[in-house]
Amino acid sequence: MHLGLILGDQLSRTLPTFRRLNRERDIIVMAEVWAEARYVAHHRQKLFNCFSAMRHFAEELETAGWQVRYLPLDGDTAFASLQAAVDAVKNEYSIDRIVLTEPGEQRLLSEMANWESHFNCPVELLEDTRFLMSLADFAHWAQGRKALRMEYFYRLMRQRTGLLMNEENQPEGGQWNYDADNRRAWRGEPSAPEPMLFEPDSIDQNVATMIEQLFPDGWGDVQPGLWPVARRQAQASLTHAVSHLSHFGDFQDAMASDEPWLFHSRLSSALNQGLLTPMEVCEAVADAYYRDRIPINAAEGFIRQIIGWREYVRGMYWYLRLFEPQNSLNHHNALPDYFWTADTRMQCVQQSVRQTRALGYAHHIQRLMVTGNFSLIAGLDPEAVSEWYLGVYVDAYQWVERPNTLGMALHADGGRMTSKPYAASGQYINRQSNYCKTCWYNVKETTGSRACPFNGLYWHFLMRHQDRFRSNGRMGLMYRNLDKKSSAEREALWQQGENIIARLPLL
Repeated sequence: MHLGLILGDQLSRTLPTFRRLNRERDIIVMAEVWAEARYVAHHRQKLFNCFSAMRHFAEELETAGWQVRYLPLDGDTAFASLQAAVDAVKNEYSIDRIVLTEPGEQRLLSEMANWESHFNCPVELLEDTRFLMSLADFAHWAQGRKALRMEYFYRLMRQRTGLLMNEENQPEGGQWNYDADNRRAWRGEPSAPEPMLFEPDSIDQNVATMIEQLFPDGWGDVQPGLWPVARRQAQASLTHAVSHLSHFGDFQDAMASDEPWLFHSRLSSALNQGLLTPMEVCEAVADAYYRDRIPINAAEGFIRQIIGWREYVRGMYWYLRLFEPQNSLNHHNALPDYFWTADTRMQCVQQSVRQTRALGYAHHIQRLMVTGNFSLIAGLDPEAVSEWYLGVYVDAYQWVERPNTLGMALHADGGRMTSKPYAASGQYINRQSNYCKTCWYNVKETTGSRACPFNGLYWHFLMRHQDRFRSNGRMGLMYRNLDKKSSAEREALWQQGENIIARLPLL
């Protein structure tokens, strides 16, 4: 008899594990364990999503005729680790082989390194074929390149998949990338669609009760029905998302107070748990484009996030070993408490953190250009910031979170992922949102007690790292603007930045 272990982000019937097992003979093990629940301070909504989705998937497997041993965290025995859970089941059966699909995170892969000797039987790790490019193919693509830029990778993926490619194997619309058409600010029109919600079932209710009992002091609200936690719900969410995607392209980078979703699909959690496959999502979006239901900038911008960025960061996580500590800019300032409390006068940060606490969600521009940009220019410790991102978002798993945080947002990888840091003043946030209209700070001021902290920190960042970035061609305009200022102005900006950093916890 073989024992097949299914991890909490592998909730897909397309998983290679199922092709290796015999439904009539073998046993499936799924386990909620303390090590996975506590390796970072997870948002309680994230815990709910994971455990509810796992239980729904186990029920689906049993209905399909699989023998499943499900070990819940609130059962008679709660296991400390996956190894302990497998031990318990293995001791009950005559197991001659353990089969699982390789985990997406290095921390789990390293824990499994001694499993064969521990269990005294073969442990078969199968390649995760749910991604569109294997890690071996990614390494082959990356080997020898001077710059590992996502745009080049993305074009290859478009050609490989055929998505939005015409009969001459050229990009639909004549352009590879419509990013320049994804940057409109949203001022209330057109109205944002209502999110798809679900009626909680008995599994949801039991998991919500368990979360309240076992994690009473955990961070974040729990809202059953907020996110899809079963395959059928994820499919309904995909249909709903595509039907409301027509304005996504225009307002992809927009932010607005008390509008957490705008035109975003809310599919990332289901994708990263395995409830949806990347190709079925992209094919649904491409089909909507060909049926003239959504414009090219919406279809291309969405597909780029999946076959471009998502696949790229997974490859970079392993190829560049981004699971290891990264801090090329030597930043060590502590993470302020308002990343948890939202108790700050900076309206953009307050809105982003409040929304994250309530929903376990912020869209990519809030993560990159509000909390990420602030963390970069304020010199916050990259590992502390990365741990925060990993814990607070429902879609965060280490393979996708660390490259996005350490590589893209914080430039802590030394520029291996991006050609320049995503540093910006408050003017960017003012252009893309309405946050600044109600902020205690004045986005038009750069010095003084009520000047926008992003402004002073931006200039301070440029000055303190000018030896590194002044020769960067993509930052030439930034440094030309700095050089236009008088020595007295530069001194005032430097001192403004020093003062802000000295009182970071009090902003």
